Amino acid sequence: MTTDAFYPIGTPGQPWGDTEKAEWRARQTVQRRYGNDVLTVIDRLRERFDVVQYGELDYEPDGTYPLFAVRSRDWDDALPVMLVTGGVHGYETSGVHGALQFLEQRAADYAGKANLLVAPCVSPWAYERIHRWNPHAIDPNRSFREHSPAQESAALIRLVAPVRDQVVMHIDLHETTDSDESEFRPALAARDGKPYEPGEIPDGFYLVDDSENPQPEFQQAVIAAVEKVTHIAPADRNGEIIGSPVVAPGIIRYPLKRLGLCAGVTDARYTTTTEVYPDSPKATPEQCNAAQVAAVCAAIDYVRAQG
Repeated sequence: MTTDAFYPIGTPGQPWGDTEKAEWRARQTVQRRYGNDVLTVIDRLRERFDVVQYGELDYEPDGTYPLFAVRSRDWDDALPVMLVTGGVHGYETSGVHGALQFLEQRAADYAGKANLLVAPCVSPWAYERIHRWNPHAIDPNRSFREHSPAQESAALIRLVAPVRDQVVMHIDLHETTDSDESEFRPALAARDGKPYEPGEIPDGFYLVDDSENPQPEFQQAVIAAVEKVTHIAPADRNGEIIGSPVVAPGIIRYPLKRLGLCAGVTDARYTTTTEVYPDSPKATPEQCNAAQVAAVCAAIDYVRAQG
C-alpha cells in the first residue's frame, strides 16, 4: 500500500531542494543537551579509559559539536578490537545511553582481554533535536562510504581507519520507535519525492545481521542474552520484521556495506545492529538501556569464546 500522506514540507512527488531542506531544518528545535547528557558522562570516564576527540561537527548557526570515543587504557595490539557505536541516529536514545552504561558498568571487565573502542554518540546534533537526520537532511546511517556526504559518518570512518583490519566485532546500537512511522518515514518519502508506504513497528528487540556475511550463531547468542532482559520482537503475519524475512527469532538481514550502514564500516567478521523498541508498554527506558548493555557484553563474550 502506498499513499500520498500529507507532510508539511515540499510538494508531493517532487524531491526537496535547498529551500525545502532549509525549511525542514528551521523546524528542528533543541530538546535536550549533548553536553549535559553525554559529555559529562564521558568526562567521568577519563579516570579509567582513554578519551579521544576524533572530530568536530561544524553546524553553524547551531554551533559546533566535538566527537569523542572511549578506548581501553591498556590497549594491546595483540588483542582483538571490539567496536561499539551508538547514536548514529540521534533520536534513538538507548543507543547512546546503552553505550555509556556499558562503559560505566561493564567495560572494565574486559581489561586485558579485548581492546574496546566505543563511540557513544555519533550524531550529537540529531541527539539534541531527537531526529534521525543531520541538519542537511542526510541520514548518517546510509552514508558510511567513501566521500561520505555526512560529517558524522566521515568522522567515524576516519576514527576506525587505523584499526580497521583489527576490528573483529562491531555492534551498532539502535532503536525502532513509533516516530519512525509518524515522522521519519513520511519525511523520507517527502524528501525524496516518493509515495509514503506505511509499515508496521515491531514490538520488541531484534537484530540486523549482514546478508553478505551472515553469522547466525553470533546473532543467536546476542538474542539469548537480551531475552533475559526484555522481550524479543515476533515476526508479523508475513513472517517479517520491518519488511524483511525473519531468519531466526528476532533476526533479519540487510546488506550492510551496500546500504552504507554503520555496522559495515569495517571488515569485521562479526557485525550486528541492535534494534530496541522503547515505546512498548512492556519495556521501560531502564530495560532498553540494559538490553543494549546485555547485547554488547554477549557480542564480546561470544567472540572471545571463539578464540
